[in-house]
Amino acid sequence: MDNKTDNSSSSQDIGYRRHCRVAYSINNNQPVLCSIISDQPLFYFEEDIYEDDDDILMDEELIALDRDIQALKQKVEAYDRLSLEFAQPADARMREFMADSKLIGEQSVSGDQDIEEFLEELRKSRMAAALLACAEEHHVAVRYSREVFSAQYDRNGQQILIHPDLPFADKLLVAARELRRHWQARQGALINPLLFQPDQAILVNRAQLADLHVFMVRIAWELQLSGIKDAWTRVENSSMSDLGRTFAREAYVDFRTLNNGNASSAVFETWFLSERCRMADKAIIQKMLADYEGHVFNLDQVSKNVSMELVSALGSAPFGKNYLAPYAQLILSDPIFTDVRDRSNANFLWFIKFEKSFRETEQELQSEESNLKPGVRSGDQAKNKDTHDAQESQILNLPIHRQETQEAGRKLDGTNDSANVVYVQFC
Repeated sequence: MDNKTDNSSSSQDIGYRRHCRVAYSINNNQPVLCSIISDQPLFYFEEDIYEDDDDILMDEELIALDRDIQALKQKVEAYDRLSLEFAQPADARMREFMADSKLIGEQSVSGDQDIEEFLEELRKSRMAAALLACAEEHHVAVRYSREVFSAQYDRNGQQILIHPDLPFADKLLVAARELRRHWQARQGALINPLLFQPDQAILVNRAQLADLHVFMVRIAWELQLSGIKDAWTRVENSSMSDLGRTFAREAYVDFRTLNNGNASSAVFETWFLSERCRMADKAIIQKMLADYEGHVFNLDQVSKNVSMELVSALGSAPFGKNYLAPYAQLILSDPIFTDVRDRSNANFLWFIKFEKSFRETEQELQSEESNLKPGVRSGDQAKNKDTHDAQESQILNLPIHRQETQEAGRKLDGTNDSANVVYVQFC
């Protein structure tokens, strides 16, 4: 430091002119007070030193903040103790892989004969039992089928198909998902997202998928409370672990959050904060680009806005409070739920919106041209025609003196052609 200062002073003595000066800092200390702009440093540090941090916040705010921190800490510690029951050893995945590899090419003995036994296990969850009762009420059958990859709700066939060769835990989760999908259909919330404008289609698709994950996690939690821990173990050791931990932190400390919707709404928000939005947006945008059913570009009338009633219908449940109704307006307006954060998806969505607006403008122009039928004049043509007719009427209304053309014609060449001559006197 001293050497640099001496060199600079010696350079001034020699007569060299410095063209720029640079300020720097070391360990929050700034040895020099100069810059290329002026004698002040380029970067300023906060020089206000508060002797007591309590002066920054009010006492009430500090008490509320400490209370929230302690509550969150209590939830995390409580669930950490619970999660130890569902931990798997490091070599568990390898052992499962080796066991599954031996079953490749073999036929499973599962079939329709044990579907009732499976449903009895699923009914040990109160929510799953209510959703299953709704399906039975509307004559929707639940059966095994190897024609589906995992599970699928066949809306036209009035059935829920589950692949029989899935592990027991996976069958519980996918059955819960499809039962919830059927509930969405009965509540009017299972609407094709492509029936909305592109921006709104993104939100509808996200909300529908997030709701399915919410009830998969909830049913898995209720099953583990009933002693069937397979589904929750699967949740804990899968990509849904963040959703499961969010739900459990609320439900384990206060069981009332199951019915008042707090635990479910926490999972719903966590879904939107994860990378699942990017994957869901990519899938729905690919459907928009394909547009094989003509929903995006060929429909004359589509819904431009997602109503609060649709969000509320999506959050309804057979029992308990609607977990989305208090946040419906927030979901429709908050960027966390509506913005497309992935750059690639945003670019494709912009292209879809541009193409849609271009086609709509083109259809409007074509409809205007088709309205101009033969014999029907546009406004300018009609105006010009009226002006021309008025001029003709003025000419025809002038005094016309007809001579006795017939007699004059006879006196000339003996022809009657002159009978067609009309003499007009212009004023």
